[in-house]
Amino acid sequence: MPVITLPDGSQRSFDQAVTIADVAMDIGPGLAKAALGGKIAEQMLDTSYLIEGDVELSIITDRDEEGLEMIRHSTAHLMAMATQQLFPGVQVTIGPVIEDGYFYDFATGNTFTTEDLEKIEKRMLEITKEDLPIERIVMDRELAIKTFRGMGERYKVQIIEDLPEGEALSIYKQGAWMDLCRGPHVPSTGKMKAFKLMKVAGAYWRGDSNNRMLQRIYGTAWSNKKQLKAYLHRLEEAEKRDHRKLAKKYNLFHMQEEAPGMVFWHPKGWSIYQTIEAYMRKQQTLNGYEEIKTPQLVDLSLWEKSGHAAKFSEGMFTLMAEDREFAIKPMNCPCHVQIFNQGLKSYRDLPLRLAEFGSCHRDEPSGSLHGIMRVRGFVQDDAHIFVTEEQIQPEVARFIDLLHEVYEDFGFTEIIYRLSTRPDERVGSEESWDKAEQALAEALDSKSLPWEMLPGEGAFYGPKIEFSLKDCIGRVWQLGTIQVDFSMPGRLDAQYVAEDGSRQEPVMLHRAILGSFERFIGILIEHYEGAFPAWLAPVQAVIANITDKQAEYVQKIEDSLKNKGFRAHADLRNEKIGFKIREHSIQKVPYLLVVGDKELETQTVAVRARSGEDLGSMTLEAFEQLLSEDVARRGRVSS
Repeated sequence: MPVITLPDGSQRSFDQAVTIADVAMDIGPGLAKAALGGKIAEQMLDTSYLIEGDVELSIITDRDEEGLEMIRHSTAHLMAMATQQLFPGVQVTIGPVIEDGYFYDFATGNTFTTEDLEKIEKRMLEITKEDLPIERIVMDRELAIKTFRGMGERYKVQIIEDLPEGEALSIYKQGAWMDLCRGPHVPSTGKMKAFKLMKVAGAYWRGDSNNRMLQRIYGTAWSNKKQLKAYLHRLEEAEKRDHRKLAKKYNLFHMQEEAPGMVFWHPKGWSIYQTIEAYMRKQQTLNGYEEIKTPQLVDLSLWEKSGHAAKFSEGMFTLMAEDREFAIKPMNCPCHVQIFNQGLKSYRDLPLRLAEFGSCHRDEPSGSLHGIMRVRGFVQDDAHIFVTEEQIQPEVARFIDLLHEVYEDFGFTEIIYRLSTRPDERVGSEESWDKAEQALAEALDSKSLPWEMLPGEGAFYGPKIEFSLKDCIGRVWQLGTIQVDFSMPGRLDAQYVAEDGSRQEPVMLHRAILGSFERFIGILIEHYEGAFPAWLAPVQAVIANITDKQAEYVQKIEDSLKNKGFRAHADLRNEKIGFKIREHSIQKVPYLLVVGDKELETQTVAVRARSGEDLGSMTLEAFEQLLSEDVARRGRVSS
């Protein structure tokens, strides 16, 4: 007689074993209709799962994150079924859920076209209207091999043969179509209501270039058509905001094949870079950091001692000189420990905060490079804080305050906090892990911040907090991090004299706010779509004359603005004023100052905002005050 405990604490008793679907119906027909699956002891299960004992059960619907994952997993099967019905002889391989959707790899002698995707999507819609039940069948290994071999699915046979002998396998069947899958899946094909096939790509079987090239079809699936429409709109916005296109439009940077993964910064792009660097330098100085600079080339032995060579050697650039092997710095941490080690430190010197705009290089695969979002040469706003164990929590809390200040200045207010805890493979004592994880949790709680835990996702040397931002179209970008490291100080012989006179190893906090400058600027370009706040804009004001008569006055205004630290440009070209206004509006310059005979006579400027708003005529001093206030707001208020 199973007793089912629901999330609200209520219980329901049954005289015999019941399925999850039965429980949902017992609660109410509305929930029974909406139920996609259930969760027992953190395990996702089909609605057909039979409950024979007392359990705690959550009914999963399309409003739950797990429900959306089930929809996407099932839609992958729906796509595979439609594809094989339309293209007999095509074999299915694997079809996992990915971010925002799914894909399936097919073995076929042909290349799928856009027209093929339209046909497949149309057939998928027809199958959903048939509302075919989705049935889970348990099959032993030998029978599964025989079944799929008889279907001509040799890739499925390979997958099964690689599984441990004696393991029972689950097969999911809808209509006459079936596939090997762990599941779970939604109860019927009618539960899939909002999907779209996106693109086709090539993929090697099992990711090995020595194997056959397969056809991979990507799709997206959502709980309802409104969500699908919103997602497709986000994709359109993302395409429109692509930082590579905008960089060309606004003349910010370029990249070329002779330096793959490296950035050629143009004057306007470099202006943004320098503004950010100066801002971060000031913020770090105000918060007790000391700036340092460490070498680009370091003998490989240091990276071997720190442990990086063993774990990251494939991503390191190395070279030989005078029979010594050097590594081009892929990260800054071991070099920062070398500075800590110069001169014996006391507990009174801690916390010691060392910051560097460290230039790093990593041998990223060429296929993963993506504009300035993923590069081989980049600069981090990197810092390492050497602390005692007792100082971890207050120092992390202090860092969170700084991080909030910086993100708000760049116009980001929605932050996601995640605490990653100890992985299975780790160094350090359980006691030190307990203390570090507790300190990070307490730091988040002390700020009354909502956070989620990511069990087992910490680094091998310690736990970490990850800070992610949402941009203006809802995309999430993981940026900041603070990590607790018990390993590296000891590996690199770092010590300090404790209050009792003993020699102790400091704890090392690895922290970054922006991460890679290159990636962060790419995010800013897309977030603002090139319309940077005045404090970041490469050109903050353009002064345009109507005739040559005002040229001298315009030049005088430019000089005055530049002398006060503003980024101003005098447009003295022999062009009509309407042309100049349109051109600088396209370039999204925050302010356009127009000077004609009237302004020359009254020694004023006619000010036009980027929005197109006419701010009227004002003295140069009044405009400078206006611009100063706008710059001081940074990104907290849109200009």
